[in-house]
Amino acid sequence: MKMFKQFYPSEYADSAYAISYQSLKEGGVRGIIFDIDNTLVPHGAPADDRAIRLFAMLKEMKIRTCLLSNNRESRVKSFAKAVGCGYICGCGKPSRKGYRKAMEWMGTDCSSTIFVGDQLFTDIWGANRTGIRSILVKPIQSREEIQIVLKRIPERIMLWIGGKDKEK
Repeated sequence: MKMFKQFYPSEYADSAYAISYQSLKEGGVRGIIFDIDNTLVPHGAPADDRAIRLFAMLKEMKIRTCLLSNNRESRVKSFAKAVGCGYICGCGKPSRKGYRKAMEWMGTDCSSTIFVGDQLFTDIWGANRTGIRSILVKPIQSREEIQIVLKRIPERIMLWIGGKDKEK
C-alpha cells in the first residue's frame, strides 16, 4: 500500500466547484493549478458561466490560477482566455516540468500551491511527484475518450485498494 501512496491525492472533493477556496487561502494557498477537461467542464467543452465565475472569485480573493493540460494549445488557450488565467498546454503530465513552470508563472512554490484534477495517473501523480498538495475531483462526464476510459479501470482499483472509492 505504501508504494502506491504517490498516486493518492491529499484530499478528495465531489467537484472543483465544491471546494472551500476560502479555507485553502486561510491555509496558505496562493496559487491553484487546474486541469480542464472533466475537472472544470466536460471533455472538450468551452468555459461555461460556472467556470468563469469560479476564476473571477479566485482572482478577487487574490489567488493566482494556471491551467495545466496535456491538450493542444487551441483548446487550452481559448479556455484560459475565457476564464482570464494563465495556461500551459502539451505539458506531458505527470511530468514535473509543467507543474514547476505553472508555479514559476504564478510566483508560488510547493507549499503555497495546490492542484485540482480528475485523474490519478496524470494529474494527481504529477502533482505529488512535484511536491504539490492535490485534490482529486469526480469526473464531470462519464463518457470519455478510449485512452482515458482505459486509465479509469486501474484508477478505480487503486481507489478501492485505498478505501477511497468515490463511486460507491
